[in-house]
Amino acid sequence: MSKHLQILAAHAGWTGDPATLVEIVDAAATRFETPCGDGTMAWRRWGTPRADRTPLVLLHGGSGSWTHWIKNIPALTQLGEVWAADLPGLGDSAMPHPPHTPAISGLVVANGVKQLFPEQQRPHLLAFSFGAHAGTFASAELGQRLTTFTLCGSAALGLPHNYLEFERERATMTKAESDAVHRTNLQRLMFKDPSRIDALAIYTHAANIRRARFKSRTFASSNDIPETLPRVRAQLRAIWGAHDAVATPSVEARYEILRRTHPELQTRTIPDAGHWAAYEQPEAFNDAILDLTGFGR
Repeated sequence: MSKHLQILAAHAGWTGDPATLVEIVDAAATRFETPCGDGTMAWRRWGTPRADRTPLVLLHGGSGSWTHWIKNIPALTQLGEVWAADLPGLGDSAMPHPPHTPAISGLVVANGVKQLFPEQQRPHLLAFSFGAHAGTFASAELGQRLTTFTLCGSAALGLPHNYLEFERERATMTKAESDAVHRTNLQRLMFKDPSRIDALAIYTHAANIRRARFKSRTFASSNDIPETLPRVRAQLRAIWGAHDAVATPSVEARYEILRRTHPELQTRTIPDAGHWAAYEQPEAFNDAILDLTGFGR
């Protein structure tokens, strides 16, 4: 791991310029591209490939990018090879060819995994929110080419969907006004404790929202994940924040849906965390990854 990433890992409460911090983490990665629509899908890799370690691939949530994992990557990279993708139409990735559905996004992801990883390598795939939706389709397409598939905070389970109203940023707003909008939205959806919404969270969230072209929210009320899981061959895992605003009627009800097709399911619920548990409680979230997947061993 680079000196910059070691510093970041040791200073989880970073108070410097968020843009510089993102640039530091980004600069430590090796970038790859795979086909996506008329352009490419962006992938970033931290760490050195090792024959004795299984890689970990991370898929972010809706209207997000690889920066959803910015507080997890430094510590995880000390243990093995970590990849973070920008999903089609989000972050640095091009829009996929129509129709613009989670299934199409999942196919683009699966084709990327096939291109980037030898068949025998079988990475762990871990996916958050909309990433878990698209990742379920990708996992079904990949069959035995994954070791584990971990869903985190996903909707699309056929359960009642808690529809949240969000504030809108306007071009005429000052930076302070725009930041206030993003703080409000993060509090409504992503965090259990609003005191944990720091400058880095606001900066990355605002940057991701402004670049988002793929509209994923309309698919959240679907039944896609339980309908597709019978075709998933990877060992299933799940991580949820205990206070996830999207997890109606309960987190346990979501685990029960997953167990119907995958009785081997292993779960971890992160206490004192909301929807974006990976950011709000990064150490506990990383521990859950290691416990459930064996990544780094």
